[in-house]
Amino acid sequence: MIGSLFSLARPLIHRLDAETAHRLTIAALAATPALRPGPDDPVLATEAFGLAFPNPVGLAAGFDKHAQAVDGALGLGFGFVEVGGVTPLAQPGNPRPRVFRLPEDEAVINRYGLNSEGMEAVAARLKARRRRGGLVGVNLGANKDSADRAADYAILARHLAPLADFLTVNVSSPNTPGLRDLQAESALDDLIARALAARDEAAQSANRPTPVLLKIAPDLTLPELDGMVAVARKRGIDGMVVSNTTIARPDSLRGDARRETGGLSGRPLFAPSTRLLAETFRRVEGQFPLVGVGGVDSAAAAFAKIRAGASLVQLYSALVFKGPGLVGEIKAGLAQEARQAGVERIGLLTGRDAETIARGETL
Repeated sequence: MIGSLFSLARPLIHRLDAETAHRLTIAALAATPALRPGPDDPVLATEAFGLAFPNPVGLAAGFDKHAQAVDGALGLGFGFVEVGGVTPLAQPGNPRPRVFRLPEDEAVINRYGLNSEGMEAVAARLKARRRRGGLVGVNLGANKDSADRAADYAILARHLAPLADFLTVNVSSPNTPGLRDLQAESALDDLIARALAARDEAAQSANRPTPVLLKIAPDLTLPELDGMVAVARKRGIDGMVVSNTTIARPDSLRGDARRETGGLSGRPLFAPSTRLLAETFRRVEGQFPLVGVGGVDSAAAAFAKIRAGASLVQLYSALVFKGPGLVGEIKAGLAQEARQAGVERIGLLTGRDAETIARGETL
């Protein structure tokens, strides 16, 4: 039903500029009573970061930036939702236009610049819905004009950890000048240490420390990845998210907006982000789980992320072109893959082909 409705509405939606269409989608999800999807196939149940996920398919950060439509998104069948990026203080982000569809490539370019209503607004919405269930993470970002960006992440971790099921430290957005500099090993070590200490302070009044994940860029060199994984392992991070959008522009792009600046997401990101995921899996050596993001637009793509090393997957851009019915299609396909492989849980296939995918042989 949802997929059929989207097919009818898509031509009208795509006549609007991308940001207006996105805002209307969020408003509709926020205003509509949340759907109650049926129970997920038990084969999809996944454990990661000490949390039990009903299925491994999540909504990536960037869709519901201000935590306005969490319940509507969960009602679409996602196993979890990540809101944000959230900054300590409200900031408008970059001037419009700042998001562009590339329909020929099933891709999106955005340069939002971490537009956020701020920590307090998001915290209030999370408090208002905290008894409704569903797993909700918060993506953390720094204010553009902050004099101490590492302090921003600590402030956010301390304030939002009690309200979230997990936190994601986002130092990989390409649209805030200098933010990716925080991926350098020494800067990252200080930032992670401060964020985890703030999380632990907040955990003193909670049953458990909130898991903290690290989200990285797909444009890293392998030596840069080595440094980031070394920091993550040394500091005892709970997981990594691979990956954010890319600043690369593949020669294959055909869309008129391909020369716009910003982060590229969608189908062209699938291959490089999945190879980086496999390389990360090899380096992590099972110390913590990974979340695979980038170009997930089918069950086959989601399964490839799992084979490359992901315990969980996330998507966002594919919804622009395929609609919310895609969530159910991916879950059904993953359940079928698990049964064909003869395993009781889809997670038992995590990393099965990481070595060959890292070499670029199997995608």
